[in-house]
Amino acid sequence: MAPVQFQRRGHVADVRLNRPAALNAIDDAMDRALADAWDRIDEDPDIWVAVLSGNGDRAFCAGGDMNAPPTGHGGLSFGGGLTGIGGRLRRLRKPLLCAVHGHVLGLGFELAMCADIIIAADDAVFRLPEAKVGVIDHCGVVHRAIRQLPHHVAMAMIVAGVPLTAADALRFGLVNACLPRAEWADGVQQWIDKLLACAPLVSQAARQAALEGLEHPLGEALARSYPLIAAYRQSDDRLEAERAWAERRPPRWSGR
Repeated sequence: MAPVQFQRRGHVADVRLNRPAALNAIDDAMDRALADAWDRIDEDPDIWVAVLSGNGDRAFCAGGDMNAPPTGHGGLSFGGGLTGIGGRLRRLRKPLLCAVHGHVLGLGFELAMCADIIIAADDAVFRLPEAKVGVIDHCGVVHRAIRQLPHHVAMAMIVAGVPLTAADALRFGLVNACLPRAEWADGVQQWIDKLLACAPLVSQAARQAALEGLEHPLGEALARSYPLIAAYRQSDDRLEAERAWAERRPPRWSGR
């Protein structure tokens, strides 16, 4: 059974963690499969949105597999290199939506925090189990948690293993929506539709500028140039935006 299911439907790439019997814990095979998925997504201009989720009823992802942990092969980080743990930071070019449910632990929590948008089922619970189980390695998850959550909320998770419910994650701004499990799939699709309605090259360019700009003081971020913004000026979609505006109609994006 493939550790990651990859399916393209229209302009959407569905990436599903597929070890439900192991609560989708990430082993080396899943790590490699995720790395392949990110490459396929970035290399295909007809993929505009990526959606990451997990199969099974109990968990999005229970973290790294303690019995067969990922090794960060080929200089990549765990989780296919997306997270920057123990290797280079691999930044996805396309917008990434993560749909989480059930257990969201450790490395699985970090994978979720790599997304641009997180849609949580109301049974999702986020945890950093490292302190309670006595395991720590590069622990990139703590660097994301302390940046994406209020300081003392993150520290309670980091040093005391305090869980975070989906409702509290919404209250603290970690997730974009918290939905009843019965409404969750429809809610995820509604967010996908919102992303697909946008100019894909603009979303990619703005995403690049926003994330790279965070690495610099505001003045420097404002003064920098961003390659995807520059490339968009020569695109078919920029011309389509002008035509649609002049003709008072919805634009028809091509991603070119």
